[in-house]
Amino acid sequence: MKYYSLNHNAPNVSFQEAVINGLAPDRSLYFPENIAPLPETFFENIETLSNEAIAFEAIKQFVGDEIPEKELKQIISETLCFDFPAVKVEEDLYSLELFHGPTMAFKDVGARFMARCLAYFNRNNPDLHNTVLVATSGDTGGAVASGFLGVKGVDVVILYPSGKVSDVQERQLTTLGQNITALEVDGVFDDCQDMVKRAFLDEDLKSQNLTSANSINIARWLPQMFYIFFAYKQLKRENKPLIISCPSGNFGNICAGIMAKRLGLPIARFVASTNANDTVPRFLENGAYDPQPSKATISNAMDVGNPSNFIRIQELYHNDLTEFEKDFSSYAFTDDETKAAMKRIYQNSKYVAEPHGAVGYLGLKKEMKLNPGSAGVFLETAHPIKFPETVEPLLGIKLEIPAQIKSVLGKEKKSIQINSYDELKDFLNN
Repeated sequence: MKYYSLNHNAPNVSFQEAVINGLAPDRSLYFPENIAPLPETFFENIETLSNEAIAFEAIKQFVGDEIPEKELKQIISETLCFDFPAVKVEEDLYSLELFHGPTMAFKDVGARFMARCLAYFNRNNPDLHNTVLVATSGDTGGAVASGFLGVKGVDVVILYPSGKVSDVQERQLTTLGQNITALEVDGVFDDCQDMVKRAFLDEDLKSQNLTSANSINIARWLPQMFYIFFAYKQLKRENKPLIISCPSGNFGNICAGIMAKRLGLPIARFVASTNANDTVPRFLENGAYDPQPSKATISNAMDVGNPSNFIRIQELYHNDLTEFEKDFSSYAFTDDETKAAMKRIYQNSKYVAEPHGAVGYLGLKKEMKLNPGSAGVFLETAHPIKFPETVEPLLGIKLEIPAQIKSVLGKEKKSIQINSYDELKDFLNN
């Protein structure tokens, strides 16, 4: 499998090169040359297959022969070492819980998969050293820190916006030590992301062997297809058109879901549910892609004004609004609407949704009204314990602290404060 730049001004590369490069030299994202649908028999029998077998069939064409089958299956097995249950919330409406991994966020899958791919590529070269540079608006940092902790030949540098991630999220990326360093940026997530992209293209930093672990990296992005397959596997028995609603910030999850559909997965519609950062809903209304500075909300991991992965979605729909309308919708919701949804879900079913999942729920409800007779899934992307300052007073409950979170709460936060790209560059060069 070869990958091309979406700016079409850079050489095509292998899977390994795309993983290590992160971003193409022409400042754009990599995209697979071919997407070959899986055989119909695969979907007819999907409920009989293990999650590991499903994931292998979904990802193998994108890896090709660059990782042998045995090793790829081992990587998948180590990646998917936790459950992905679809929990009934209302009639025909389910929450797909993606928070049962080590950092209790959906990004554990992509981070673990990418870390193991990078370790495989470095296996025979003890002198090779990579620096994984990543920006986080919330959960990416912790998942990457956990996934890459102790990986030989890899240092991880995480940029996060000061005061704009929850306490639990901050502790997950600032307390591990070893090969993990957290840089606390005076700014918003878009500032962090812009610094990371700039560093990848800085000739003065070539010797640092920088790569990304954000969803711009194909090894972080593509494994997110797995959850959509797992949702279909569990809900195929409903025998109804299935709608998937993704709380959307950088749009990696929903883009991977659309990739799953291109592989033949019979999903009826996708909903990109956003908070006040409504760049994509506005695009669908008027056809103009007009990113705005990000706004702070209670669903902070979605506080992205210029979502990186939307260019991949545009490629999948040939940047044609009529193509988008066939199976893609996007709606924006306020913090007040999000809080009201969290209360309603809890009052009606005793299900505790955190702010991101609640945004997904709102988008799903809106889309299901337009498509009667369907079943729906919203992605619950993080455990509510990561947002106790919002969840507990709003619902009047006290959340039990899971073991994964207890392990970081007592540790000392260590971060380095930076205010500019030059400070990041100086840090990387020292």
